Amino acid sequence: MESLALAASLSLFPLKRGGNYLAKIFMKPGNGLRPGFMVNSGPSRGSFCILSSTTKEGFGGFGGRRQVSEGETSTSSFTWPKKQSPRICILGGGFGGLYTALRLESLEWPPEKKPQVLLVDQSERFVFKPMLYELLTGEVDEWEIAPRFSELLSGTSIQFFQDRVKEVFPCDSYRNSGPTQLLSGGKVHLESGIEVEYDWLVLALGAQTKLDLVPGASEFALPFSTLEDAQRVEQKLRMLERGRFCKDPSLIQVAVVGCGYSGVELAATISERLQERGRVKAINVGTTICPSAPSGNREAALKVLSSRNVELFLGYYVSCIKKIDKIENSHDSEVGDVNNQREAFKKFILELLPAERSLQSQSLEVDLVLWTVGSRPLLPLVGPNNSGLFPANSGGQAEIDDTLRVKGHPRIFAIGDSAGFRDSSGRRVPATAQVAIQQADFAGWNLWAAINERPLLPFRLQNLGEMMTLGKYDAAISPSFVDGLTLEGNLGHTARKVAYLMRLPTDQHRLKVGFSWITKSAIDSIASLQSTLANVLS
Repeated sequence: MESLALAASLSLFPLKRGGNYLAKIFMKPGNGLRPGFMVNSGPSRGSFCILSSTTKEGFGGFGGRRQVSEGETSTSSFTWPKKQSPRICILGGGFGGLYTALRLESLEWPPEKKPQVLLVDQSERFVFKPMLYELLTGEVDEWEIAPRFSELLSGTSIQFFQDRVKEVFPCDSYRNSGPTQLLSGGKVHLESGIEVEYDWLVLALGAQTKLDLVPGASEFALPFSTLEDAQRVEQKLRMLERGRFCKDPSLIQVAVVGCGYSGVELAATISERLQERGRVKAINVGTTICPSAPSGNREAALKVLSSRNVELFLGYYVSCIKKIDKIENSHDSEVGDVNNQREAFKKFILELLPAERSLQSQSLEVDLVLWTVGSRPLLPLVGPNNSGLFPANSGGQAEIDDTLRVKGHPRIFAIGDSAGFRDSSGRRVPATAQVAIQQADFAGWNLWAAINERPLLPFRLQNLGEMMTLGKYDAAISPSFVDGLTLEGNLGHTARKVAYLMRLPTDQHRLKVGFSWITKSAIDSIASLQSTLANVLS
């Protein structure tokens, strides 16, 4: 689940002329290093690097490559196109990282202070995660919610690397690299062996699902957080559907561990897809679903889940997951079909222990286990030799001040899942897309203010409401500006898609996706009308 966004941008920020103001309204949006100092990175496995840019000033390059022995990774330095312009390196291309880069691009800069921006992400695609569920129902296409960075950044001066971060060497005591050069903030080492020197750094690497909480989870459970996760779940569901249609008439059993927003949305989506062919078992250690959700959203979700083949196991936690293999090798099976059968007929046992005294232990046998509990923030290690860490809270998020700068590192900002921010009342801000987009807005402005020697703004979260998908034609929305109002069903579904359409990263992509959705809606309406007319005539 992600929160509803109807007004996230700060109207007082200086934007370039011709900027899409309406789109902004609807967005939810140790050791010093001297310049030229080279640190040899170790061997890198499976690393990759793609540079993409349409900047008119030209591409950055690489220099300082050296001869290395066999088995050692060659090290090179990234050369920024301009020597005098500020250099901003953004690690992570999710909501926080990409929207910070686009925010920097939209601001009005003095010609001599317009920064060079480099965005680094391990994937070639930006993923609009709140709509991953629609991939399972076929409501959206992959290109609509997972466009390539090269397409999104076309026409901007933002450069893009596809690479993984190895370690960061911050230089907290600013050292002047020469009488005519800028102060260096430090260096980033990438797994491909590339070193990027920066003046300002933004940490927006997100988080990954924790699968080490329960024995067997890392081997047998599938997370649902990335595009690759959604692709694996889709492949597994197709295999199970084909296997049941051809060989086994029994129901497909799917277990969803966790009944927060993500777990409830996943359970509702899969139950709608399977219909009468399967059953979903949703497990939660608490006695209610979505405990932090508005009551209207929670009641709408309970109503939808109870109307479908979803069985709730509230007050239970999973103690372990085991695999059993029930395939029977028949003599009439084709050799090429055996592996598919074996994969489709794998079974898993979930041992449930009660979190409440009134409950009894249970064992569930299922075909697929989906894990939505727990996450681990991703923060790079601090060199040399991965010997340090950024100051972090108990949840592993970087400790930041109210201007989003990492404590002790005034030239490093952290946002999104990577940052642990508390509001004025001391409550920790949740890790949602709404928060990441709003923090990206402030981070972009504060970078502008820092470079132009202006006061930095303290981050203030504007709660815009919350929404969740409950299937292909169902959703629940509770906007914050109307107390007690919840939009459900088809109306909520339409409002959710419009809100997300307005929050897509660029005008060009927003236009293409909007045209695609309108076309699909028109086709669906015509098909429904034809079906209705056929029934009437018959």
